[in-house]
Amino acid sequence: MATAMRRVLLAALAVFLASTAVAAETFHEETVRVPTANGASLAIVVKRPSDAARRPLVVLNHGSPADGRRADLRPIYASLSAWFLSRGYVVALPLRRGYGATGGDWAETYGSCESPDYYTAGLQGASDIRATIDHMRAQPYVAADRTIVVGQSAGGWATVALSSLNPPGVPGMINFAGGRGGHQNLPGGGIGNCLPDALVRAAARYGATARVPMLWIYARNDSFFEPGLARRMVEAYDGAGGRAVLKALRPFARDGHTLAGSVDGQAVWSPLLAEFLGGLK
Repeated sequence: MATAMRRVLLAALAVFLASTAVAAETFHEETVRVPTANGASLAIVVKRPSDAARRPLVVLNHGSPADGRRADLRPIYASLSAWFLSRGYVVALPLRRGYGATGGDWAETYGSCESPDYYTAGLQGASDIRATIDHMRAQPYVAADRTIVVGQSAGGWATVALSSLNPPGVPGMINFAGGRGGHQNLPGGGIGNCLPDALVRAAARYGATARVPMLWIYARNDSFFEPGLARRMVEAYDGAGGRAVLKALRPFARDGHTLAGSVDGQAVWSPLLAEFLGGLK
């Protein structure tokens, strides 16, 4: 119990220190609308230092609610945003097609649980991330050649899909608990992952063309994508030619799937992100 309490206190202290560092500067936040090639208009929350210096960009990509309430989604990721802001990044949090203030048709549907198309669904999300990057790089306060892409759950899967396209100026990507088809009503009854083998096959297809370094982070008690499935996905991705490193973590809180969005999670993921980013060229 004492050890667990110490971890919580250390996590709270880390968040406080990051928040203090961010608060020491003046930051600007706004929501912008970004047109896409398919006619949609993405709503993107942008957080940045208010000075005119060009800074690296990080794009933080949200998941997809298991209950289907996509219209209510707001991309917050307060701890991740504060962490990157304190390190001099411009932070962009896009709402992809069919989510929250962006609205419109849901582009990332994978079809039925009996025959899901996870591969195409991921590329649809990747398209919106790419539109975000292209827009942000045209801004005078963004360094166009230094962009990091981070995603959680469905956003993590879209990030993996984006890696297969090798966008220029992106030295690395981070996938928190990425995948699709979790917490669904299965044809035979019960709740679970639609078709795990389809995720593994899609990961291999992405890895066949992906060359950008990736960090994959999954907790042992992730209720959407269990450790064995995460390992199979990264092995298929790397086996096909991808460059991902899997960090399989011990259980986090009540559900490891919440790691990226939890305030208490910063003490866990912060050293992993710092090491990964520090090793990029």
